[in-house]
Amino acid sequence: MYNDTVMDHFENPRNTGEIADADGVGTVGNPDGDMMKLYIKVADGRLVDIKYKTFGCAAAIATSSAASEMVKGKSLEEAAVLGSDEVVSYLNGLPEEKVACSMLAPDAIRAAIDDYRRRPSDTQ
Repeated sequence: MYNDTVMDHFENPRNTGEIADADGVGTVGNPDGDMMKLYIKVADGRLVDIKYKTFGCAAAIATSSAASEMVKGKSLEEAAVLGSDEVVSYLNGLPEEKVACSMLAPDAIRAAIDDYRRRPSDTQ
């Protein structure tokens, strides 16, 4: 059902965990019951660290891993425009019925960036 790239990210997820002193946190879920909490650390307008915890199917976990790799080191502006189609492409595709899972990580990244931007400027 899943290709080798998806299986690698599912079996060996990158950037999992929490950032205790995160600059921004985003929590999202989808109708299938998948949940993701994503933490970011920002320096000079760039994502210098990103961690997440995902509860969900193999596709949700794999897309979380892939998206975290795709945006780490990027500017906030670059990270905020990551689309699910880019994540699916990075993973060399997903089964059609699992493509909705690819929206979880980009949504969580935007939520964490929004949280970061809402925080008082003296903490940024």
